Amino acid sequence: MTWIAQLERPDAGFFPAFAARIREEEGLREAVRDAVKVLTPWVDWESYQPHVPHALLGLRAAYRLRPLLAEQSFHRLLATQIHAFAHEGRKVKPAAPAQGAGSWRNLESFIQARKPGLAWMEAASFEQPGPEDFSRLGRLVEADMANIGHKAVFAHHLGGLQEALDRPKATGRRLLGITAWLAATPEDRFWHLRAAKRLEGFEKQLEGGPAQLDETGQWELVREICDCGLVELLNVLAAKARQGLRREDLNLALVRAASEKLMDARRDLEGKTGWNFVFLATQIFKQGGDPRLACQAAALVNLFPTEEAEDRLQPIPPKGEVSERSLTDAILDVEPPEAYGLALALLEAQGPEAVLRALAEAASANDPAFNHAHQTMLVAAAVDLVPLLPGSIQAEMLGAMAKSLANSQGSSDLSRLADRALA
Repeated sequence: MTWIAQLERPDAGFFPAFAARIREEEGLREAVRDAVKVLTPWVDWESYQPHVPHALLGLRAAYRLRPLLAEQSFHRLLATQIHAFAHEGRKVKPAAPAQGAGSWRNLESFIQARKPGLAWMEAASFEQPGPEDFSRLGRLVEADMANIGHKAVFAHHLGGLQEALDRPKATGRRLLGITAWLAATPEDRFWHLRAAKRLEGFEKQLEGGPAQLDETGQWELVREICDCGLVELLNVLAAKARQGLRREDLNLALVRAASEKLMDARRDLEGKTGWNFVFLATQIFKQGGDPRLACQAAALVNLFPTEEAEDRLQPIPPKGEVSERSLTDAILDVEPPEAYGLALALLEAQGPEAVLRALAEAASANDPAFNHAHQTMLVAAAVDLVPLLPGSIQAEMLGAMAKSLANSQGSSDLSRLADRALA
């Protein structure tokens, strides 16, 4: 069967068809473009609400990891991610073809009126979607935390996927269309409105520039983000914003708090807790210093449970070789304390890029569980965040991520099938 036929009705020939397609001229790029064009209109997005399937986000994350992966690993990751995309729940018939005017005025009115179908058709009628269109959609939904912030993440990530695919017209219309569809679904501004109420009359942005808090002040802020109740947390952050809290101080505290939450996550909550980093890499480090958005991010991190420090998993220092391969093996062998210890040792010996390569390789070998692609998105978020963090906070984050990947391994059967076809 041809590649398009396999996208429409995937069977045992899926990976061989993918392998054949990418051997053609520009085949890899065209295979992904084909997948987006064919599959996006067929996915039954409505049935997932208020949640969102993650196959498209996983594709963008795969491209973000490309510089860290050997060619074979990148191809495997794309193959299994597109396979997950092809197995999303499908509609009886695909979304209606674009019949809009390609007008921003119309699109904004459809989003405001909560008319997803019309928003899809209007956005999918844009002549040539570009990064500015995805950014504009992202600004429209930045205060909307429906399904813990997926709307803004979709806008940022699908804009990135469009760039990675060299801005194809037809594929870009599909990507902008589904981003607009999601933007027009029911909103949730609960956290934003409560933050805005506490910041009423305060119109300043959080000040930029280097962090100013010492370790004691930073740790106090981390504890407030982790341990306060929601009302108390919003009160604290609003007061600190009025007192001149710097954006960089809060950003670093958010990453440290998210790392603590991930270290404490149970196996069944690893993926959901890792979402904190996907959101932080998208929103807080891509946007300005709006204190209301900062409060939203803190409320999201605060949502997940925290254990007592003495009950937290401790790293086991490595006794043998410290290498990227040994870290990847510890993750794939489901050894969280060993993976944690190896990540810290590898970071000290070779730096963050070596740890990221090992994490990316492990993520590329793990099948997307239930199409969530949580591991791939988590490591892609780390790639975005590491350059913005001092070494001590890099260690907290990467150690927690190594533990998380080791604690959430699933089957690798599909990865082995993909490797066999790609060989």
